[in-house]
Amino acid sequence: MLTPFHLAYHVDDLDAARSFYGAVLGCAEGRSTDTWVDFSFFGHQISLHLGTPFANAPTGKVGAHMVPMPHLGVVLDMDRFRALAGRLTAAGIEFVLPPSARFEGEPGEQWTMFFRDPAGNPIEIKGFADMEGVFAA
Repeated sequence: MLTPFHLAYHVDDLDAARSFYGAVLGCAEGRSTDTWVDFSFFGHQISLHLGTPFANAPTGKVGAHMVPMPHLGVVLDMDRFRALAGRLTAAGIEFVLPPSARFEGEPGEQWTMFFRDPAGNPIEIKGFADMEGVFAA
């Protein structure tokens, strides 16, 4: 059984973060103060603190795409991936990389999408039809 990870990073507006992570992504809010807020990010704990978001740049080459580095994300089954992609599209979220398939017919075949939170932090969501493929070589 996997155990939850914890990740803390900066956002520049807690109200915008609450709206995005809560209403758009559907993450449950946890504890908070006037300078930070916790969310259950698909079962993992993220802590969003007021501050300057981390620098990132499109320097990660994956297939034919350059993706923002560093980034964070989560791996979902395809039903949850499709539902989230639909929710993001309906909310008008601009994709860095729209939902698309990667490594078709190869070990680790997956779907992926990249987008940014309101503070510019890049997020990748992966979708796997077969979770055994997450660590396939």
